[in-house]
Amino acid sequence: MQVGIYILVGVIVLLLAIVVANIKIVPQSKAYVIERLGAYSETWQTGLHVKIPIIERVAKIVSLKEQVADFPPQPVITKDNVTMQIDTVVFFQITDPKLYSYGVEHPIAAIENLTATTLRNIIGEMELDHTLTSRDTINTKIRVILDEATDPWGIKVNRVELKNIFPPKEIQDAMEKQMKAERERREAILRAEGEKASAVLVAEGEKSAKILAAEGEKASAILRAEAVKEAKIREAEGEAQAILAVQEATAKGIELINAANPSQGVLTIKSLEAFEKAADGKATKIIIPSDLQGIAGLVTGIKEIATDK
Repeated sequence: MQVGIYILVGVIVLLLAIVVANIKIVPQSKAYVIERLGAYSETWQTGLHVKIPIIERVAKIVSLKEQVADFPPQPVITKDNVTMQIDTVVFFQITDPKLYSYGVEHPIAAIENLTATTLRNIIGEMELDHTLTSRDTINTKIRVILDEATDPWGIKVNRVELKNIFPPKEIQDAMEKQMKAERERREAILRAEGEKASAVLVAEGEKSAKILAAEGEKASAILRAEAVKEAKIREAEGEAQAILAVQEATAKGIELINAANPSQGVLTIKSLEAFEKAADGKATKIIIPSDLQGIAGLVTGIKEIATDK
């Protein structure tokens, strides 16, 4: 009885182990290609799946992510018979796991050989200079050809890049010399432009300095002229004020004389005083008014009488 129970428990455990072993969980970005009795059955996508033991098997696990294939340099010959080494990088993605599993043996090797053949065909129609300056054109042509050729394999080529182009050593040396000469030429141009700009700045500075100096001299001359003008105006005003003061004093004196109502004798004495001042001069001729002549005689007579006394 106990032996039968052990056998039953063992069978149950074995069945559970078989079931668990055949439960498959397909992760994200993966696909399982399933064969039933050796023939393709289906493709499992992300999720939980149960495989029939012995009858079904997982033939291939395929990654659906974009992949990168970096191929070693391939020798190619340009149209002008220059041999170069070019290595390429291919970015591809599996779109049909069934075709990828059954379409071609060693898909990566097939893509590498197809890339090398396509590259030789394209480069063979181009000259060296064109090859070195047309990477984008070459990349596009290779991608279109590879994408079309890999469709039956369930592969989509997203992008192709020429990683490196290695011309022959003598051509590399010539290119380096040319690049060096170009750099030196640009350096000379930049240096000349810098010197020109510096000279222009110096000239502009000198011009500005001369303009400022001329403007300063002009302003100084104007100020000097204004000062001279102001001095002359003040001098003229001073003279005018002096004359005015003299005239006012004279008028005031006359006014005072008129106010005093002087006698004829006083006027005569003042006239004599004025005549005396005139006679003290160096003039050789003196014109004496007629009325003063009589007065002069009178004065002389009075003087003689005084003398006699």
